[in-house]
Amino acid sequence: MPADSPELPAKDLRTLIPEYAGLARTATLLNPEPGDPGVRESSLGGELLWPADEPWPYCAQEDHWTFGSDPRNRTEIVPGAVPMVPILQVYARDVPELEFPPGKDLLQLVWCALVHEQDQGPVVPRLYWRNAAEIMAAGPLSEIPGVREGEYDEDNMPEPSTLSPKMAEDYPSRHDLPQDMWETWETRFRSSASGTGAVWPPDSNVIATKVGGWPAWTQPSDWPECESGHRMEHLLTITGDIQLGDCGGVYFFHCRRCPGLPWDWRFDCH
Repeated sequence: MPADSPELPAKDLRTLIPEYAGLARTATLLNPEPGDPGVRESSLGGELLWPADEPWPYCAQEDHWTFGSDPRNRTEIVPGAVPMVPILQVYARDVPELEFPPGKDLLQLVWCALVHEQDQGPVVPRLYWRNAAEIMAAGPLSEIPGVREGEYDEDNMPEPSTLSPKMAEDYPSRHDLPQDMWETWETRFRSSASGTGAVWPPDSNVIATKVGGWPAWTQPSDWPECESGHRMEHLLTITGDIQLGDCGGVYFFHCRRCPGLPWDWRFDCH
C-alpha cells in the first residue's frame, strides 16, 4: 500500500482490539416464529402456565394511555385496572446456558401493554420464576384474562410465536467497552480518510430477543444495581419482535448474589 494511502478501518472490533474477543458471552437467541404455542411450550406472546391459586396481574396506574387505533388521535387515558399481557415463557430445557434458581424451571414475563411515559420505558413488566411440575400438580389457571379494545397499545403487543432457541457468541456493544479499551484504542478508530474524527467498525453485539449475552444498547449503557450495590447481570432482551415505539429494546437484569434474585429493567430506542 502506498505511503500516502489512508489506512483502511478494521472489519470489526474483534480484529481491531484483540482483547475484545475475551469479552464474548454465550447467548441463547430465541428466534420467535408466528405460531400457536401451548402452555407447555416456550413462547413469545403465547399462553402461560399460570397457577390457578395466584390472581392474574393487573395494572392500575392512573396515567397509562394509548393512542387507540389511530395514532393521529389525541392521547386517550385509560381509566381503571387492565390485565397485563403474556410476553415471554421460557422452560429451562430450552435455554441450558441460563442458570435457574434452585427448584425452578420456568421463567415468565408479563407487562401492561399500555404506554407509561413516566416510568423507565413504555411498559410496566413483572417477572416470575416458577416450578412447572408444582403448577401442574396444583392445577393451572384455566383461562387468562384478555385485554379488550382500548386496553393496550398495538406497539406493545407480541404476536403469538413459538421459539427455536439457538446458542450464539455475543459481544458487548461499543457502549459497554471497558474504559481502558476506550483510552488505549481510541486512536485506532480514527481514519485520515474521513478527516472528521472517529470511524467505528461494526461490533459483534447481537440485536435480537435473547437470553443471556450482552444488552443490545443503542444509547449509552445503563446497568442497574441492586439495593446492596451489586451491578446486576443481563438476563434477557426483548427487541425486534415487538414494535415498542421506535423499535426499542427492553432489557432485564437480575442479581444472583442477593436472596430472592432481585431484578430490574431498562428501555432504549433503536
